[in-house]
Amino acid sequence: MNPNPSSFSPDIEAEAALWAARLEGGTLTDADQHALDTWLAAAPAHRAALSAYRDFSTDLELELPALIAAGRIAPPPAAPRRTRSFKIFTLSGLAAAAALAFTFKFLAHESAAAPQSFTTTSAQRQTITLAEGTQVELNARTRLVVELTSTERRVRLSAGEAFFQVSKDSSRPFIVETPAGSVRVTGTTFNVQANSASALDVTVVEGSVQVRPQATAGGDPQAAPASLSVGDHLEARAETGVVIKNLSTAALADSLAWRQGVIVFDDVPLGVALASFAYYHDLGITATPAAAQLRISSRFPLDDLAGFFASIAELKPVLISRDSKGAYTVDLRATRAR
Repeated sequence: MNPNPSSFSPDIEAEAALWAARLEGGTLTDADQHALDTWLAAAPAHRAALSAYRDFSTDLELELPALIAAGRIAPPPAAPRRTRSFKIFTLSGLAAAAALAFTFKFLAHESAAAPQSFTTTSAQRQTITLAEGTQVELNARTRLVVELTSTERRVRLSAGEAFFQVSKDSSRPFIVETPAGSVRVTGTTFNVQANSASALDVTVVEGSVQVRPQATAGGDPQAAPASLSVGDHLEARAETGVVIKNLSTAALADSLAWRQGVIVFDDVPLGVALASFAYYHDLGITATPAAAQLRISSRFPLDDLAGFFASIAELKPVLISRDSKGAYTVDLRATRAR
């Protein structure tokens, strides 16, 4: 169909559709003509939008019978006889005119799929394939919404972690939005973690990405995006700003071990390890300050919480208790003995 109305704002589109309906319906009154002239003079886009919708209505007149015959729209209601024939719209149905115009705009651009939502619960992982071929692996407690259009592919990752193998399409950038920043690519493989509104982690496996973290402590919200390539890991925190480092092959594999249901700790505080399991299983797991400072290095199956507790009790001098509400506490054995 002739010119694309979707290049205008929704308010301009609606007003242009109404004026197109009036012009198709017959001669304007002096007051109507004055109102139209005022609206057209207010912004150059108004005249362009009106022209687009008038061309649009002409195209629709030609295509309407075929669309009705195909069952893609219902026939318009019969209009009363008038001294002048209408192309599509009637003066008594201006609101319907705008609705009909938007309906046809949708039909003309039906390749833009409706947004899809995906959610994983605690201790659940899932792999999905988008309509354009991109594969996404979701870690536990992940929420994302996917919207594919003719000009871009947009994912809103509101929480959790996802691994993207993006189908190459230079005409449609792939954008991942999180509460703590965004990632932009055209076709590559990368991991995004956004477990809180103030934290963002991005790891690149293939290709390159551009990351634009939200304003951080001492940061510039207008600064250029950070460019990451293979092996790069970006960590953005509100408290500490943005840190980028290149991971070794082994470290890169360890950071993505969750895809195989494994988590790897390399000399990290026990409190950090406990927090990882607490998030994955959506459980209360805490440690006393002394126990939290113990260092731990090992690999653990993510789904085996009981096995994790048994292992750390063997590796470190700790005791694990559970209260009546199901929350776990890890304490030093020596402290408990007093």
